[in-house]
Amino acid sequence: MALLVMKFGGTSVADLERIRNAAVKVKREVERGYQVVVIVSAMSGETNRLVGLVGEAASGAGAQAPSFYDAREYDAVVASGELVTSGLMAIVLQEMGVQARSWQGWQVPVKTTSAHGAARIESIPRANMDAKFAEDMQVAVVAGFQGLGPDGRVTTLGRGGSDTTAVAFAAAMDAERCDIYTDVDGIYTTDPRITNKARKLERIAFEEMLELASLGAKVLQTRSVELAMRNKVRLQVLSSFNDEPGTLVCDEDEIMESNVVTGIACSRDEAKLTLISVADRPGIAAAIFGPLAEAGVIVDMIVQNISEEGRTDMTFSCPIADVAKAEKALEDAKARGDFNYRELHKDEDVAKISVVGIGMRSHAGVAQRMFKNLADDGVNIKVITTSEIKVSVLVDRKYMELAVQSLHDAFDLDRAP
Repeated sequence: MALLVMKFGGTSVADLERIRNAAVKVKREVERGYQVVVIVSAMSGETNRLVGLVGEAASGAGAQAPSFYDAREYDAVVASGELVTSGLMAIVLQEMGVQARSWQGWQVPVKTTSAHGAARIESIPRANMDAKFAEDMQVAVVAGFQGLGPDGRVTTLGRGGSDTTAVAFAAAMDAERCDIYTDVDGIYTTDPRITNKARKLERIAFEEMLELASLGAKVLQTRSVELAMRNKVRLQVLSSFNDEPGTLVCDEDEIMESNVVTGIACSRDEAKLTLISVADRPGIAAAIFGPLAEAGVIVDMIVQNISEEGRTDMTFSCPIADVAKAEKALEDAKARGDFNYRELHKDEDVAKISVVGIGMRSHAGVAQRMFKNLADDGVNIKVITTSEIKVSVLVDRKYMELAVQSLHDAFDLDRAP
C-alpha cells in the first residue's frame, strides 16, 4: 500500500476546529487507499509560550531570561506542545472511524544528534511503525520537531523542525509524496502582498525552491528543502483552509517547460557593512570572516574592492539582527591585532532583491535586463552577487516593493510558460 506523509503547521492545528478540519483531509487520503504518516506542530503560539515559561522558571518571576539554563530540560518542556497536538489529532481521527494512534519522537524512534535545541536527525528506523501498519493502524500521528538523542533524552530540532521531520519520514518510509499544509495555497512567483500579479506555480525545481527559501521566501524552510532535494522527496505545498491545487517541489527532470526566471524573492531585514581600508594580503578574508562565524553572524553577499595601493575595502551583508554581534566581533578582532581597518560603515536601510530560475543556466541577458529595468525606475544598486541560477542585489529599502513589481513585469512572471 502506498504511503503519504502529511504535515500540518501551527496555524493549521491552532484549535480543535482546525484540527478537525485537518483530520478531514487525512481521512480523505485514507479513503483513497493510502497509509498516512501525519506530522504535527504545536498549536499556534504554544511553543513561544513554553519557551517563555522556561525563561521565567530559570530566572525567577519578573526577571529577564538567563544566559544559560539546562538545554536538556528546555527540550523536555518545549517538545510537549507537539505531544498535545498529536494526541488530539489521533483522538479526532478515531472519532471519525480512522484507525490512528499518536507517536512521540522517542517511540518511533527519531534518532538525533545530542545538540539540544538544534539537533539534527540521524536516522528513523521504520520497524516499529511498519509493525503497527501491518496490524491495523491506518494513520500514524507523529509529534514533529523532536527526537531522541544518544543520551536517551528528548531533543528538539530548532527552527523548521516539523518540516524537517516530515521530509525525513518521507525519505525513511519511501513515501510517494510529502504534503506540507500551511496557511498559503502554494508557491508564488513573488510575494502576493507586494503585487497582485503574483502567480501560483504548478511546479518548481528543488534548486529554485532552495534559493527562494534562503533568500527570504517563508513558505518552506531551507533545511527541509535541502533534505528533500538530497533524498529526492517530492514535496507539495497546500493550504489547510481550502482544497485548491498546491505547488509541487520536485526534480528538474519533472518540469517539462519553465520561464527563464521562475520567481523573485525579497528580504527587507538586511544590513550592509563595509570595512574601509584593510590590508590587501593573503588570509585577510579568513581573518575577517572567521570571527564573524564564531560570533554566529550569518554573512551573505560579499564584495571586495581595491581602494588604494596595498589596501582594500570589504563589503558584506547580514541580517539586521546580527549587526551588533558583527560590530563587536570586528572590533574585538581589531583590538587583538588580527587585522586593522580605518573605519566601519554600516547601512541598515537596505533590502535584498533576487531573481531565481533554472532557465538562467541556458539563457544569457538576465542580469542585464534586471539591471536596466532597475535603472529605468531610478533604483540604484549597492551590491551585486550571482550564482548559476540567481542574481541578487542590495537596494535602498524604500525601493523594495517598486523593484519587485517592476521585475515581475519585466520577466513576464504573471504568464505561465
